[in-house]
Amino acid sequence: MHAPLPDQIDVERAVATGRIYAGSFPLANLPRLTSLLAGSDGDVRYELKFGRNMIGQRMVEMHVETGFPLICQVSLDPFVLPVQVDTRLGFVKSEDDDAGLPEGFEPALTDAGMVSPAALIEDELILVVPVIPRKPGATVKQPTMESEGEAVDEKPHPFAALASLQRK
Repeated sequence: MHAPLPDQIDVERAVATGRIYAGSFPLANLPRLTSLLAGSDGDVRYELKFGRNMIGQRMVEMHVETGFPLICQVSLDPFVLPVQVDTRLGFVKSEDDDAGLPEGFEPALTDAGMVSPAALIEDELILVVPVIPRKPGATVKQPTMESEGEAVDEKPHPFAALASLQRK
């Protein structure tokens, strides 16, 4: 059963019914993420599948796709980096409980059994924002004045005036 994404989800109820949330929403709805990007244009597509893992713990499988508007730090060109996140989160009540999660599961804290699905999605996307964005195939642009029709002037050496003061 697919359902639109609510503001809060009762984890126990979603797990018990095997709830699946799928759809999309504007990237602009994730302010912590968009503050790290060059813009907020685009959509986030998601699918959240609630259930139990192999040892019976409450969990959600998350698939998220979007594009990050970024500025290449090599060429200074704007570009959109396609992003896909596939992760499995195990719900825990405290950070100390994460040691009991099976391999391949990340912990997700629940607040009184409730969780914000948009915050879960945003947290996972923030983790994949590149520290130094680089457009695939980017090369450093060298400014040339000749290409603009201007003459390239030789700059005088900054210590040229000192040469006349030099003793002979």
